[in-house]
Amino acid sequence: MLTYPNIDPLAFSIGPLKVHWYGLMYLFGFIGAWIYGIQRCKRADLDWTRRQVEDVIFYGALGVILGGRLGYTLFYGWEGFIADPLSILQIWKGGMSFHGGMLGVFLAMLIYARRHGKPFFEVTDFIAPWVPIGLGAGRIGNFINGELVGRVADPDLPWAMVFPFVDQLPRHPSQLYQALTEGLLFFLILWWYSSKPRPVMAVSGVFMMCYGCFRFTTEFFRTPDAHLGFIAFDWMTMGQLLSIPMIVVGVVLFHLAMKKKGTRDEGRGTRKSQT
Repeated sequence: MLTYPNIDPLAFSIGPLKVHWYGLMYLFGFIGAWIYGIQRCKRADLDWTRRQVEDVIFYGALGVILGGRLGYTLFYGWEGFIADPLSILQIWKGGMSFHGGMLGVFLAMLIYARRHGKPFFEVTDFIAPWVPIGLGAGRIGNFINGELVGRVADPDLPWAMVFPFVDQLPRHPSQLYQALTEGLLFFLILWWYSSKPRPVMAVSGVFMMCYGCFRFTTEFFRTPDAHLGFIAFDWMTMGQLLSIPMIVVGVVLFHLAMKKKGTRDEGRGTRKSQT
């Protein structure tokens, strides 16, 4: 059994400027996405330039931050917002909703696509493989902040961890579970799947399905938000409820992508047989 290392959330300070690890994790996530995006735009089958990658990251960053905070306020922290409206600006304290951030990014990508004359799903297919980099970094930030602790675990579990600021019970380090699944494993899946040309919407569909399934599963190891608890069936959390539509939409997008691919393949076969 392990003990939480009690990491100082403050990375460093310069005079009155205080830099928190949680904020740095977002910075690392954006830098990682930029590096990977630059590599992807070099592919001959992808019509993207370095400048477009930088622009889309700027749009995406705004979508993540604004959508993430608004989503957290609406889904998880409404009472706290009512008590202190300025708390919505305190990003360094945590409190970012992935589902809200995702909706914010979708809106940002829609604006970007319209302004730059690109199909919406071409944009989402291009950026989807970058997202796990930021997700994994964000979960590490959750761990450093000591937030989103796991449920009580079997004391014989070798990696069970005691979070002294909560209690003395062994718990699942659910933040690390999510960093590994929503971050590393998710990245490897999308990296592998998007490494070859795929039908439009296919990568976006895989993204939605995988994240929804990973999040739904890891929520079983994460303590529900104290002010919400279980919201249905005495086991379903808000995170799981919000993940179900993602899985459904992902399945639909992937099905439509494969259906269009099949139609094109049949068309090629017909034309070939006529010549």
